[in-house]
Amino acid sequence: MSNPRVWFITGASSGFGREMTELVLKKGEIAVATARKPETLDYLKAKYPQSQLLTLKLDVSKAQEIKEAFAKVKKVFGRLDVVFNNAAWGVMGEVEGTPEDVARTMFDTDFWGASNVSLEAVKFFREVNKPVGGRLIVTSSEAGLHAIPGIGFYAASKHALEGVTKALAQELNPEWNIKVTILEPGGFRTKGVPKLVDLTYKHPAYTKSTLPSVAMVAYLSNGEPQGADTSKAVQRIHDLSVEPEPSLRFPLGKDSVEMARGEAESILKDAARYESWSEGLEFD
Repeated sequence: MSNPRVWFITGASSGFGREMTELVLKKGEIAVATARKPETLDYLKAKYPQSQLLTLKLDVSKAQEIKEAFAKVKKVFGRLDVVFNNAAWGVMGEVEGTPEDVARTMFDTDFWGASNVSLEAVKFFREVNKPVGGRLIVTSSEAGLHAIPGIGFYAASKHALEGVTKALAQELNPEWNIKVTILEPGGFRTKGVPKLVDLTYKHPAYTKSTLPSVAMVAYLSNGEPQGADTSKAVQRIHDLSVEPEPSLRFPLGKDSVEMARGEAESILKDAARYESWSEGLEFD
């Protein structure tokens, strides 16, 4: 590839981040792969030269580390074409049973960390790249489309991330040529990586097996392989990265597409049901 694109990937040690890093490298592009434990990427450093792979320690909950990582990219490569804003983790358990300090810590990564990565990406695309422009792909979840019982605070973090990303996308000057897409994957199975959910909390009032939250936690924690193929999914995401005019939202996976459609229909149904209630509310 005569002029390979430079990718900045967060959460590169597992899941979508790991699979995307591997794909980018296989395609001859340049990967800046970041992780809290970059040594987990040593197997790639043994296969690819420093001119194609740069691994960096990055905990996205630390704003200064984000700034330093982007500064390193500027120093080494001088430009950045795609930011795959992907790092996240989650907890299982009822909203009523999840400790507030745990939920806040998760938000530090899933919302504030991801938001700060997006802001640094936009700044880099606008102020460093010549010509200006770039692709920002923000990983949300089908839980960002529809709140899922049993992972309520994780869903809340993704709803918040979607909200700020939608606002950011509308605020950008079109002349900056920055394309923003919110990735909303459904259930995907990854090989050799830990589960998304790090911790599980159980509230003593929620014991009935038929309760939605109890059933969902049981499903997610049963240890059996679940979901579609992540390696195939990242190829679709890579295809999206070269779309001239990508959509703002990208639900990926049949379950996510179904959830998006159902959520849209539910909103329209409620709006139609109560539309008349908004009549006559103007000042007299």
